[in-house]
Amino acid sequence: MARFPEGAVTDQRFDVNLSILFTELPLLERPAAAAAAGFTAVELWWPWIETPTPPQTELDALKKQLDDAGTQLVGLNFYAGRLPGPDRGALSVPGRESDRFRANIEVAAQFAASVGCRALNALYGNRVDGVDPQIQDSIALENLVLAARAADRVGAILLVETLNKPESPRYPLVSAPAAIEVVDKVNAATGLGNAKFLLDIYHLSMNGEDVSQVIAAYADKTGHVQIADNPGRGAPGTGALPLEQFLDELKKAGYDGWVGLEYKAGDRPSAESFDWLPTRARPAR
Repeated sequence: MARFPEGAVTDQRFDVNLSILFTELPLLERPAAAAAAGFTAVELWWPWIETPTPPQTELDALKKQLDDAGTQLVGLNFYAGRLPGPDRGALSVPGRESDRFRANIEVAAQFAASVGCRALNALYGNRVDGVDPQIQDSIALENLVLAARAADRVGAILLVETLNKPESPRYPLVSAPAAIEVVDKVNAATGLGNAKFLLDIYHLSMNGEDVSQVIAAYADKTGHVQIADNPGRGAPGTGALPLEQFLDELKKAGYDGWVGLEYKAGDRPSAESFDWLPTRARPAR
């Protein structure tokens, strides 16, 4: 696996996604495992797949493990249905799932506030057979406005993410412009300006987009970045993407936020998948 030159990454702020890495461990053991690997910042998909409103004891237990490990939660998904699994969010899905998303908004926002997390990601949701896409988009905007306002109340931004069509064929936001259009609509509706683009380099590359062009066009509207190599969604150096170049382009375009490591460790333990990243570049700065 190629190793990034230390000078190429010392200006970046990396965090580990504990919903795709260290999954060989129970959830509550993952913050300490990330800390043992040298990281002090982490992110999570909504950890309670079956419920948008887990018991307070479970929320408190996760907060304690984050605190005890000395790890800062820098990104959290709102409830998104079965993820990993067939779902890609809940906020545009009529009926029960949309209701579950709304029930989750304040829970997720308050948990984020309790751990100092300042970015909340709202996955849009799949298209539903027999439902007019315009109706889904109307539901989505209503729910995103509620989420943006809740995020603003706790000093956080709301993220809108592009996924890739080969892996998520029913997800409608499969280009950077499509996600940016939603971001702009939410900001126009709230007047808050706290809706931002989640720029996931792996998903963009899977969609065949020109990643450098996306960075140049939308770095100023980007609130979070995630990386994985392609093909394979593995660690940097396992595929063919010029990730070092893209990170440099982001920096030069003015992006100074977090870069989430949202890749698969493969057959190795997660702790062994970071040899591409110099140890000194792992702690939050």
